[in-house]
Formats: sequence, C-alpha cells, structure tokens
Amino acid sequence: MPTKFAYHPGNVAHSSATEVSQTMEPACRSLGIELVPMNGATSCGAGIIRQANDILQVTLNARNFAIAESMGLDIITPCATTAGNLHEDLTRLKQDPLLLAKTNDVLGRTCGLSLAGEVSVHHLLHVIVDELGLEKAESKLRNPMKFKIAGFYGPNIQQEGACGGDDVFDPNYLELLVKSLGGNPVSWGSSRTNSVGVPGLFSEETTVLKQVASVISEAKSAGADMIVSVCTLSHTILDVYQGKARRSTGLSTNIPVIHLTELLAFAFGHYNNRLAQLKTRVAVIGD
Repeated sequence: MPTKFAYHPGNVAHSSATEVSQTMEPACRSLGIELVPMNGATSCGAGIIRQANDILQVTLNARNFAIAESMGLDIITPCATTAGNLHEDLTRLKQDPLLLAKTNDVLGRTCGLSLAGEVSVHHLLHVIVDELGLEKAESKLRNPMKFKIAGFYGPNIQQEGACGGDDVFDPNYLELLVKSLGGNPVSWGSSRTNSVGVPGLFSEETTVLKQVASVISEAKSAGADMIVSVCTLSHTILDVYQGKARRSTGLSTNIPVIHLTELLAFAFGHYNNRLAQLKTRVAVIGD
C-alpha cells in the first residue's frame, strides 16, 4: 500500500473539531504519510443523509470515490464515522452493478466523473498498524504519553472489511498503538465500541446524553486519565456534551477526551503547548 493518499478529513475536522485537522497533518508528516487534498469532496453523510434519502448519500459518496480515483489514490481519513460510511457505500456500489451504472449516469450528467470501483478506504489507525508498523510510530516518539488511556473505537469501523486486520468484535489496534507511544491502555468493557448516538443528537438528546454518560463513566471506572477516540464525531460529542450528560444522568463524566491525531502529534513532538495544557487538565480535573 502506498504512503500517499487522497485525504478526506471527515465531517467536522474542518469546522467544529479543527484540532483534528490541525494535528492530522503534522502527525502524518512525521510518519511519512503524504496527504493530497480531495478538492471538491463532500461529507460522507454520516449516516444522517441516508435516513432521508439513501440514494443521495450513495451518489454523493460515489462522487467522492470518483474524485479519489481520478487522483489515482486510495482514501485515508482520521474519522471512524467517515471510514465506516464510505466503506458501506463503496461495498454496495461494488456489489451492485445496476446501482453502480445508475450512479455513474448521474455522475456523468452532473459532474463529468465516473467510478470504476477500484479505490479503497482506510482509517489512519489501520494504515499505521497494518502498513507502517508500530515500530514506525515508536521510532518517531519524542514525548512518551505516560497516561492511563481508554481507547474509544465507536461502532462504525467495527465491520468486516472496514477495520483492516483488527478484530471486528474485540479490537486492540488502538491499545497496541497507545502502548507503543508510551501510554498505559486501560482494559474496559463493550463501551469502547458502542455508539454515542451522534445521528440522534437533535431528535433524541436525552437518549444520546445517556449513551455519552455511560461510555465516559465506564472509562473513568476503569481508571482512565483520558479517552482517546478514533472517531471525530464521537470525540466531539464525548468532549462537548459531557457536562450536559452529567447533569442529565448524575453519572461522573468529567474527563479529557482527545482524538487519535492529537495523541500522535503530541507524542511526536508537535504542539507541546497543547500537551502541557492536557497534562494540566489531567492533573487538576475532578468531579
């Protein structure tokens, strides 16, 4: 697999979670991964567009795939939601020739693109473990991440074909990476692959807050200093809504939540001021 990819930042890395975009680039630079912007690419739909118009989401993602194919590159993303949704739609298009033909007709009429289905989608975590090797990350280590870390996967990339060589039901790639960066991965339960309800945030907020509180509470009970998420959307919800989740449920939810790209960038010596702020948060945080 090449170390040059068409870069899809995900749904919120360039808006409400700019810290992911800011740390993805230096982290990948340290690892020798070249990111080539997918000019004109759109959101993957995050499963939300699909609820209203399934074919629209497939067609929008077919356009994303066609853009990457025109660049001659596979897609890399730091967001598990994006990786999972792109994988699902690409699989459907590859397995359904009629759907692919109809979608190509729309693409040809609207943007002059065509999809052959030869592109593939990869999450950053799987590229590091499967292709670069953990020793590559370890060789770039400048700041050992001496924290007790709860790794959060979410449900979207835990599907056959979307999680590299990791186990679909009991993943451990994130824990292996945390350990290679000098961290102490905590052992916790099924919450690490549970949904935090992102698509239902505005329609079923009470349920979503219960999901958020449950995940954070379990991580804290396992002794974690922080949560590291491989999903940009989940990372944002777990971070921004934890106070509201505590007030709604009464559970303990006060804990730093960062994204995988931040962990990597800090470990590789980038944004040392932010790492210092994180260490302070870990030291003084309490309920």
